[in-house]
Amino acid sequence: MASRQVVQGQKREAVVPGAIKQKNMAAEAERKDRRALGDIGNLVTVRGVEGKPLPQISRPVTRSFCAQLLANAQAAAAENNKIKAKGAIVADGALPAKRAIAQKKASVKPKPEEEIIVISPDSSEKENTEEKKKAPTLTSTLTARSKAACGKISKPKDDIVDIDAADVNNDLAVVEYVEEMYKFFKEVEHETRPCDYMDSQPEINEKMRAILIDWLIQVHHKFELNQETLYLTINIVDRYLSSKATSRKALQLVGMSAMLIASKYEEIWAPEQVLVMEKKILQQLEWYLTVPTPYVFLVRFIKASMTDSDVENMVYFLAELGMMNYATIIYCPSMLAAAAVYAARCTLNKTPIWNETLKLHTGFSEVQLLDCAKQKLKGIYRKYSSLERGSVALLPPAKALLADASLTN
Repeated sequence: MASRQVVQGQKREAVVPGAIKQKNMAAEAERKDRRALGDIGNLVTVRGVEGKPLPQISRPVTRSFCAQLLANAQAAAAENNKIKAKGAIVADGALPAKRAIAQKKASVKPKPEEEIIVISPDSSEKENTEEKKKAPTLTSTLTARSKAACGKISKPKDDIVDIDAADVNNDLAVVEYVEEMYKFFKEVEHETRPCDYMDSQPEINEKMRAILIDWLIQVHHKFELNQETLYLTINIVDRYLSSKATSRKALQLVGMSAMLIASKYEEIWAPEQVLVMEKKILQQLEWYLTVPTPYVFLVRFIKASMTDSDVENMVYFLAELGMMNYATIIYCPSMLAAAAVYAARCTLNKTPIWNETLKLHTGFSEVQLLDCAKQKLKGIYRKYSSLERGSVALLPPAKALLADASLTN
């Protein structure tokens, strides 16, 4: 019985090592299967010497990089198998081997993968750059101060107003052609301007002319004629006297005949008188009556002034005063009209006295109008003292123009 037990014990000892070997082989096969499955899923798990998984790399695995990882893992596994086969399992000897493997792994570096770099501007750098641009430089500050000291800082220009906007639907205003019409008037106004004729007149002088114009204004008012008629009458008188010597006795007859001609041209009905002088005047002027008088420009410039009826009455008052003054004959009709508007705005204290809209439509700056605006005469004071004309003649004159006139005289 004892011998049986010994034999059975020996058999058991012989069987145990084989079973352990089979278990180890099965475990090794299972690890290889898991590694293969991991490779198929493109998830490469690199294990160290003792079977511990190395930290995963958190970036996309390329083919070259995956091949490098597999080569490192196989080299580490081969080294581990060699150490186990030799039986060098001593603790003191294992540590140097681990260190050698770690150094070898550290020496083998994977090739760096190409990375896409997105260049985006830094918001803080942008803000700093914008602040630097906004910040005034020393040069700009000194330039601004020197301009201010010299008075060269340009004032903001006034906006030009469209004075024809309200008349778009008014066919009589001919908004589509009005600019071209006044451009034409400006071009031809010098063709019909009278010359300085007083030196060539042996019997008449400036005072006689002023008396004649004042009388014509009264007649014009008495017959209630149109404004256009008065301005055309004075234009005809001056043009006739510029080309023909006239006696003192015929001067009033010339004026009355000129008003008759203007009435026939402008009015629906004209008084019948002085036919002989009328014929002489028309022959002398070659029947040329379509001319731009100051009234043509006054209508446009008053509209550009955009003011009330007081300014309008004052403009006509000063325009007629200007026509009475022989010294104004040297000025073109458009300047006479613009100077009347300028003097009226000065007298009534309108601010600004001259703006960009008036400058555009009149074609004159404030400096250009000063000399013409200073020419005044008191011949038609009574006409514009009435309530019907707004009593504009009773208003005090512009102090600024009076001061300039006193300095020049």
